[in-house]
This record gives sequence, C-alpha cells and structure tokens, in this order.
Amino acid sequence: MIDLHSHILPALCDGSQNMETSLAMARLAVADGTTHLACTPHIYPGVYANSTATIAPVMQMLQAELDLQGIPLTLVMGADVHMVPEVMEGLKQGRIPTLHGSRYFLLEPSHHVPVPYFLEQIENFLNAGYVPVITHPERLRWLDEHYQDFIQAARIGAWLQITAGAITGNFGPSAKKRAERLLLDNVVHIIASDAHSIEHRPPTMSAGVAEAIRILGDETEVMRMVNGRPQMILDNAEPDALPLPAGLFEKIPLPLAGGHGKKSWFNRLFA
Repeated sequence: MIDLHSHILPALCDGSQNMETSLAMARLAVADGTTHLACTPHIYPGVYANSTATIAPVMQMLQAELDLQGIPLTLVMGADVHMVPEVMEGLKQGRIPTLHGSRYFLLEPSHHVPVPYFLEQIENFLNAGYVPVITHPERLRWLDEHYQDFIQAARIGAWLQITAGAITGNFGPSAKKRAERLLLDNVVHIIASDAHSIEHRPPTMSAGVAEAIRILGDETEVMRMVNGRPQMILDNAEPDALPLPAGLFEKIPLPLAGGHGKKSWFNRLFA
C-alpha cells in the first residue's frame, strides 16, 4: 500500500516528536503492508511554519536512518497544507511542496467552520494546474451541511482523501458515519492513515481497507484508493489515468438528517 498522508517526521508539527518515535512508526507501517509513505507535516501560518526548506532535510535524515536500520520504507515529500489565501503563492514559489513534486497536493480545510469561497478557491487551484487532495472531509464538523460542495469540488477536479481510522470508528461514530456515506456515494479517491503517533493514530491502513471493502463490496475500487491512485500521484499522471470514483458521474442525494438538506449558493445557482 501507498500512504500519502502522515506526520512521521520528527519535531515538525503535532506528529512524531523524536527520531525514536518516527522509526517505530515506520516499522508499524511496513508491518501493516505500506511500502511508500508521504511525509506531510502541517503547514499552517502562525502555528506550523514549515516549508520545502524545512521538510526536505528532515525527510532525508529519516530516510537515511531507515536505510541504515534496514527498514524497507520509501519516503516521499509533501505537506498537509491548511487552506488559507497564501497557499497559491506558496505553491507557485515552491515554498509549499506538492506530493513528490507532482501536480497533486494535500489541502486541509478548517475542521470547525466552513471555508469562505470554498469552491472558488478549489477552482483557482485547478485552473493553475494543481490538483488539491482534500484531506479527511469525514472529520470536518461542517461536512454534513455543505456535503454537496465537497461533491461538486470533486466533480470539477479535486480529490477526496478519507482516513483509514475513521472508517473503523477510531475517530468516533460521526466521522465513521460520514466516511461510510462518502464510500457508499462512491466519491472517495484515496484512503490514507494521517498518522501522528504509535498508539492513538498509528500509520496503519489495513483494518480501514478491510472495513471499506466490507462497506463498499468492491475490493478492486478500494485497492485503487491505496495503490492505484496513490501511484498515479507519485507518477504525476493525469487525474483520469485510472477510473475516477463512479459517484462523481451520478446524482448524489442530499442527506436526510435534519438541517442537512440545505443547499449551498453554488448548488442553488446550478440547480
């Protein structure tokens, strides 16, 4: 498997805080079946001031230690980029790394409140030649009310990445329910670990993959989420080099729960 979202690099954000933990995380990932792991520390102005210049040397140091200890894990570079206005400039200047130097990059919306002009920002990235991979929408508190905005973002070209631990319920029942909905609506591009530690948020995906196969009933499509499409990103392939999630070509109904039927301005405009 290829895991494109982890916080394994030591002392760069709220993930691993030392080399010992990073090596233990790497061993867990390998034992779980991961062969390639993206190092994606947070980039969040005013909180985590990471950049290509700070991430690259730490990743190289960790890879050297993995090689020295015979841990068969290939690291690739990226970042978990908080969705703020400065992102576009950072990408163009190279301060914000894409995944393995490709057109794809991890984009993290706010967890608690809707992002203003969300769809317009997604469209701007796409028009500039980048493919935002929206991280863990199932864990965003505002997903339900704005569900169709995320579907529309994926339909115009963004990718959706859900967390393996959310599928198994490790992030609570609400996140699990949202993850199941995204899977059953067939709009998920990638599953990743979003690993931060050894115990509470480990770099493992196999349990989430097994649960996704049970929920979706389609092993081929789930394996595209952890092998096929992640490999496309590493190869910087065109977004449609593999079949896109089938739900992006179908009408997705609005959630039935109270308050979830509210349409965004974008959906009202194009209804």
